[in-house]
Amino acid sequence: MKKKAVIVFSGGQDSTTCLIQALPLYDEVHCITFDYGQRHVAEIEVAQKLAKQLGATVHKVMDVSLLNELAISSLTRDNIPVPTVNSSGESLPSTFVPGRNILFLTLAAIYAYQVKAETVITGVCETDFSGYPDCRDEFVKALNKALQLGMEYDVRLETPLMWLNKAETWALADHHNQLDLIRNQTLTCYNGIIGTGCGNCDACNLRARGLNDYLENKAAVMQSLKSKLA
Repeated sequence: MKKKAVIVFSGGQDSTTCLIQALPLYDEVHCITFDYGQRHVAEIEVAQKLAKQLGATVHKVMDVSLLNELAISSLTRDNIPVPTVNSSGESLPSTFVPGRNILFLTLAAIYAYQVKAETVITGVCETDFSGYPDCRDEFVKALNKALQLGMEYDVRLETPLMWLNKAETWALADHHNQLDLIRNQTLTCYNGIIGTGCGNCDACNLRARGLNDYLENKAAVMQSLKSKLA
């Protein structure tokens, strides 16, 4: 039986790193990208290009515009400005899209059921992130259990970046000889700018800070990564 995985794929640093890591491990890797009318809609085109370039078996773009209607966020409303780094002081930034990962992972699991994939991979991380509650390990484990019960299917939600900081995520890309691709061709920026991004939003700040940490401490970061992967 073929080993198959489904990746929730945005074309950003994290999901692209997950794709690069997964490709040699599975016979089939299916990418699924969600169009919810996001401010940074350019990520869809980036995801399409990268999935083809890297050799994903299938890439699907799914219309989930209903999420835009229900979830009020600076990523779903043009009249709500994307906050600059540390500008809001709130426990949850305005870029949080309530229910997004609940919906994305549920739909990805349904698709996995359809294509008989045993694994759904997502690049969420609670070690070095923006404070979103749906990126926590506790949430992923709880949803995984609910999906298994609700579908009577032994799907596994895997989070290979969960305990990596951003520097270690860059190191993982470098470990697979794809540092330049991740650096120049992925889109993480909330304002939809490829590569280094706008340099002003929280996503760009996390990405740049992690890259600087990695480049300044390559040997130590790579050693830390290898110890976590062991």
